[in-house]
Amino acid sequence: MAEKFSGKKFSGKTVYSGITMGKVLILRKDPQIRRVKIADPEAEKERVYGAVDRAKQQLAALYEKAVKEVGESSAAIFEVHQMMLEDDDYLDAICHMIQTEMINAEYAVSVTGDNFAGMFAGMEDEYMQARAADVRDISVRLVRNLSGQEEVDFSAMEPSVIVADDLSPSETVQMDKKRILAFVTVHGSTNSHTAILARMMNIPALIGVPMDLSEIRTGMTAIVDGAAGEVIFEPTEFQCSEAERKIKGEQEKLRLLQELKGKRNETRDGRTIQIYANIGSVSDVGYVLENDAGGIGLFRSEFLYLGRDDFPSEEEQFQAYKQVVQTMGQKKVIIRTLDIGADKQADYFDLGKEENPALGYRAIRICLKQPEIFRTQIRALLRAAAYGNLSVMYPMVISVEEVKQIYAFVEEVEQELKQAQIPYRIPEQGIMIETPAAVMISDELAELVDFFSIGTNDLTQYTLAIDRQNQKLEDFYDPHHKAILRMIRMVVENAHKCGKWAGICGELGADLELTREFLDLGVDELSVAPPMVLKVREKVRGI
Repeated sequence: MAEKFSGKKFSGKTVYSGITMGKVLILRKDPQIRRVKIADPEAEKERVYGAVDRAKQQLAALYEKAVKEVGESSAAIFEVHQMMLEDDDYLDAICHMIQTEMINAEYAVSVTGDNFAGMFAGMEDEYMQARAADVRDISVRLVRNLSGQEEVDFSAMEPSVIVADDLSPSETVQMDKKRILAFVTVHGSTNSHTAILARMMNIPALIGVPMDLSEIRTGMTAIVDGAAGEVIFEPTEFQCSEAERKIKGEQEKLRLLQELKGKRNETRDGRTIQIYANIGSVSDVGYVLENDAGGIGLFRSEFLYLGRDDFPSEEEQFQAYKQVVQTMGQKKVIIRTLDIGADKQADYFDLGKEENPALGYRAIRICLKQPEIFRTQIRALLRAAAYGNLSVMYPMVISVEEVKQIYAFVEEVEQELKQAQIPYRIPEQGIMIETPAAVMISDELAELVDFFSIGTNDLTQYTLAIDRQNQKLEDFYDPHHKAILRMIRMVVENAHKCGKWAGICGELGADLELTREFLDLGVDELSVAPPMVLKVREKVRGI
């Protein structure tokens, strides 16, 4: 296999440039489960028992790890899963299906898991309803074991080039970012959250790479060259030496950028602009400080909700927000309320399938329709605001009425906290401008809110009627479209008329071709991926 791939190049679309070299880690999707006729049902049953034994060992190891990291109560779920694997009814149902229908173990486990999950979900008792997710989880684990698919322990992996068909936000959020050298995927979009993560981490990333994942192995060496838009598997000695030369060049460029730390974001003729950073988790604050950002212009709070089986509690959210604002000291921290839905899904929200999720039940719509979710987050935010320079912004607002509903909700929570004598502060409150509707009434909205933050990713897709996740449409997706720039001008002007500030927190803020134009338009703040902070500062200081 190594000889077949020796020095072989694949081209793709660059999400983030830069160059790296390291070992490959393949992330494979759950195997497709097919119904297959078998001749020896006893052998299939033995496979099931073997998969159950492996699952118990895996769960025992997970329990021990979780006890050390999050305590016994949080680790208890893995004990529950071990006990469910010993349930006679569950195992008997699997074996009976194998025996009577003469079918393969994978299919029998999958169907039985669905049947039991459906049974639990239909019960009136809430505890039993919660077991539906557990039985699905153990069934998936058994199918993986039966198909020989190993579970990846992201905390234990060596620094690796992540290779996959595609990656979801919930998958990327579980990864240890310090151990990722690059992303390379067969599918995906330059506007996906995996792409955003790559830009935040300053690591090379390629999408649309026409490689056959069945032929690539974990442990192979790969060179990922974002600037050239190519990945090389099992590189030759010459290719390795060329890559090392380029890597040294990249390191020298970064060294020169470090000299801009502590300098003002000021043009030669004295105009200034705030340059903040976009992040997705508490652990990302290190990237903000490392790159000398003036503050955090977008903390994506929804990443607290991804990669888990239930809603984060008020206390859990409060501690996360508090840690961020305390770490940032006097610097501004703008936290966006929950923006789940569309391309960011969490099963326990039970959002259901939508024909067009980007135009569906998402962001502030979920919060206003399911107030208990919103109440928990607002309580945590108001409490955390007492400990630092915290601001809150609400996503996907399209009307004055929505802002009034939000404020009424915040007032209710304020009264609750006041009566309970819990320390809190009402923070600066702004909204994201992400739709043409919000742009067109930005004069009215500006009278109600403290600031605007323009989310150019969604604003572009809604204005151009182009799904930013659709690879087929990338040639039509033009973030420099005159309509977008005119909308930005309108929003900024309407904000300034009311004495409010307006910034950009979408990917367009880091587009160095538009930095001069943003200054001319009067944009007050640009929030970008942390590694872009010094690059944007360099651009501003040269204007």
